[in-house]
Amino acid sequence: MGQVAWKALFLSLFDYKTEKYVIAKNKKVGVLYRVVQLSILAYLVGWVFVVKKGYQDTDTSLQSSVITKLKGVAFTNTSELGERIWDVADYVIPPQGESVFFVMTNLIVTPNQRQATCAESASIPDALCDRDTDCLEGEAVVAGNGVKTGRCLKDRGSTRGTCEILAWCPVEKRSKPKKPLLGSAENFTVYIKNSIRFPKFKFSKMNVLATDNESYLKSCRYSQEHPYCPIFVLGNIVRWAGGDFQEMALQGGVIGIQIEWNCDLDKAPSECNPHYSFSRLDNKSAETSISSGYNFRFAKYYRDAEGVDYRTLIKAYGIRFDVMVNGKGAFFCDLVLIYLIKKSNFYRGKKYEEVK
Repeated sequence: MGQVAWKALFLSLFDYKTEKYVIAKNKKVGVLYRVVQLSILAYLVGWVFVVKKGYQDTDTSLQSSVITKLKGVAFTNTSELGERIWDVADYVIPPQGESVFFVMTNLIVTPNQRQATCAESASIPDALCDRDTDCLEGEAVVAGNGVKTGRCLKDRGSTRGTCEILAWCPVEKRSKPKKPLLGSAENFTVYIKNSIRFPKFKFSKMNVLATDNESYLKSCRYSQEHPYCPIFVLGNIVRWAGGDFQEMALQGGVIGIQIEWNCDLDKAPSECNPHYSFSRLDNKSAETSISSGYNFRFAKYYRDAEGVDYRTLIKAYGIRFDVMVNGKGAFFCDLVLIYLIKKSNFYRGKKYEEVK
């Protein structure tokens, strides 16, 4: 590049450029220009401000507390337990009343187990044997109940048997009742107390009706007509989730209870209401699948007069309920403070820092 070109480029750095407007006296172009302007204005006013309420400040950091309490009594009569009354201390796990709770609806009971040697269950493949060498001493039975002793136990006249094990004997039964033992849990009730707070706006509320009537919570039941009655019938919850209680009670399942608090805090606090939805969370499409349902085991221990430890093993089937809370609060605040009140200049000076 020559010296003249370098000089021209250097001098152009000090040029001042200004815009020149040309007014076109063309009605079609002018109408199109105004239509575009009005469309943008309508979008801002109609969609951003009216529909999406873009003028509001929002708080999505919802603080929530959930307390649950169940009520109901059931009666059973089985060969293992005899006649028995079941109350909340028996069928609710855990008993603390948290946002996730389990209601036992069916069970397999293996009473009076003690640590001894016995035959492993024939339904466990790793326990099947033809001779003693198939039962390696000290080896744990895969997916079984104990440790092999080195003996293969056979019934008289049988060529195949099961390994003897050191375990809690007798081993757990494998067949469960064809009808849920606690099917009457369909009529049990659960009290779901939910307290929420939007810390940014210092707004708090509960899903319980503010009343001095002490009998209200004893007699009311939740419905769309009574959204501030937090007493839910378990059978209704399962039905609202699209399930059948007796069918689910047999093998177990998981139900989600969603509480939504989407509040427009420009309105009265009475307009900020909880909205409930219910869904089944376990794999309900796989009715015949071996992995469907919900169950776990626990035991109750005791010691006899001779000091021997025993336990009653319970395989519990039931319904787990997960209470999930979310929401957001919106408030017409900064726009008012910045532009509409008398001391808006003072507020803007505190909110925005000017750097010169």
